[in-house]
Amino acid sequence: MTEHKPLNLMVPEPPSRPGDKPDFSYIDLPAAGTTRRPEVDCAADSMRDLAFDLVTVLDDSGQAVGPWVMDLDDKLLLKGLRVMEKTRVFDEQMQMAQRQGKTSIYVQCRGEEAIACGQRMALEKGDMCFPTYRQQGLLIAQDFPIVDMICQIYSNAKDKLGGRSLPFFYSEREFGFFSISGNLGTQFMQAVGWAMASAIKGDTRIASGWIGDGATAESDFHAALVFASVYKPPVVLNVVNNQWAISSFQGIAGGQAANFACRGHGFNIPSFRVDGNDFLAVYAASSWAIERARRNLGPTLIEWVTYRAASHSTSDDPSKYRPVDEFNAWPMGDPIERLKAHLINKGIWDNERHANLTKELKDEVKLAAKEAESYGTLGKGPVPGISEMFNHVYKEMPPHLRKQRQQAGV
Repeated sequence: MTEHKPLNLMVPEPPSRPGDKPDFSYIDLPAAGTTRRPEVDCAADSMRDLAFDLVTVLDDSGQAVGPWVMDLDDKLLLKGLRVMEKTRVFDEQMQMAQRQGKTSIYVQCRGEEAIACGQRMALEKGDMCFPTYRQQGLLIAQDFPIVDMICQIYSNAKDKLGGRSLPFFYSEREFGFFSISGNLGTQFMQAVGWAMASAIKGDTRIASGWIGDGATAESDFHAALVFASVYKPPVVLNVVNNQWAISSFQGIAGGQAANFACRGHGFNIPSFRVDGNDFLAVYAASSWAIERARRNLGPTLIEWVTYRAASHSTSDDPSKYRPVDEFNAWPMGDPIERLKAHLINKGIWDNERHANLTKELKDEVKLAAKEAESYGTLGKGPVPGISEMFNHVYKEMPPHLRKQRQQAGV
């Protein structure tokens, strides 16, 4: 019998740990503007190379270059900068509120603002997004009242969900923001199902599903792609690869084996990778996929390559598993700074105006937070009656709950 060496298991390791120098050599960055732009009605197998490439529009000097450049008016670009900055300011305020005990937990999207804001601005009213807890920009990009968002975070008397959901788990049907699920893989399945229903009804609305790199390893992800490939519903499937699933490096979800965009190939779904820190690239790629869905040409899978600059949540300490200064070494830079540089190059923005904008937004968010706090915060303010725990759970209350409510005297 031939002797063999003992077998060993391959466990992916991040290229750097706490105390190491940040290392992003595993990310291949082609020059801006070099990735081709296929026709919207192309066959999926004709764009397989784009799952290995990277759509980037803004170069290092802030110039827009290449075939993905769109003729966007200055008003749209300035709004893009404003809503990204507002999202960041909002996050900072809510992070501080959590530290002050006004809410139990909060999740920031620092470094990822361009993805949600850019795509929402490319969508139309009536389209439905199925987000994770890191797409607050989908609401802020629509100028949604942030007082309502903060009330939900504080679970106070004005929380439209009545404190029944985790903070930042918004649910806003009229603004195309489907209820967030903590089991993130479900969002893809629900997005595909909603899009199928829209097609069955002969509607014109499309769906946009969102998950992180970690959730691509869940069975829900693959089940969603099966239905998307078979029935070709009008849906954009967004994989936000921010390099970390809490403390698990993206390689644990298979990111070292192949790009996440490649997973669409096995289902014959058009797939490509995009620089998620480039607002112009986000808007252009989203517009491409949205038009494809709107023209009844089926789904598109997009891997947004970005970096989670903040902790996973206020319960997380990223210094335990990655270098403290890793975001500063991220090769794709800061999405806000990149768009700001582009607008300065165009002559429609400057540093002074940006400083004034930041101050204006901080004042706006602080005022909203103060108003929301007047309705109560976690542990402070009006307390719901006991009867509330029985409401909005079942359409028709089952007998055992009716009995419990009677026993409670309500």
